[in-house]
Amino acid sequence: MKYNPKIHNRRSIRLQGYDYSCAGAYFITCCCQDRKCWFGKIENGDMILNEYGMVAYNEWIKLTERFSNFELDVFQIMPNHIHVILVLNDVCASVADAQKDLQANRATARVAPTTETKSKTVGDIIGAYKSLVATKCLEIFKLRCAGTSPARIPIMGKLWQRNFYDHIIRSEKSYQTISNYIINNPSNWKDDKFYEE
Repeated sequence: MKYNPKIHNRRSIRLQGYDYSCAGAYFITCCCQDRKCWFGKIENGDMILNEYGMVAYNEWIKLTERFSNFELDVFQIMPNHIHVILVLNDVCASVADAQKDLQANRATARVAPTTETKSKTVGDIIGAYKSLVATKCLEIFKLRCAGTSPARIPIMGKLWQRNFYDHIIRSEKSYQTISNYIINNPSNWKDDKFYEE
C-alpha cells in the first residue's frame, strides 16, 4: 500500500509549541505493545519483576549516566507499562551562564567562540530508554529460544507501543498526586486502565 497522508498521517500527542527540553517535571507513561505483560506480575499488591522487568528497571536507573540534564524521580515498572516522573534541569542555561562568566573574567583576552551543548528533550530521553530496553529484551528472548527448531521459534514482536503519554507537572499539588498514584499503582492494579491478566 502506498503512503496516503489522509490515512497514514500520525497526529502528535505532544503539546503543540511546547519546548520539551525545558527544565521541569514530566509525568510519562510508556506502554507495551498490545498491553502484553512483558515485565512481570503483581502479587499481593507488589510488582514482581521478571528478567525483562529487571532490564526495564536497570536501564531507567542508568539513564542519568547518559543524560546530564536528567534526574531520577518517582517511577514504577508495571507488568505492561511504566510510569515515571522525569525531571529535566536547564543545562543550556547553566552552560550559557558559565560562558558569560568566563568572558567577563577575561575582558582583555580574546575568547574563542564556543558552541552551547543542546539540552536533550523528553522525547530524546524516552526514545533512548525504549530503544535500550527493547534491544536488551530481544537479546534475552533470542537466548531463551536458542536450540529451538527453526520451525518452532516464536517471534517476539514489538516490545513498546509507539510514542508515550506525557503530562507537564505545573504545581506541587499535582506532583504529590501523581507521585502517590505511581507509588500505589501496584496495589491498585486491578483498577488500572492498563490492567491485563
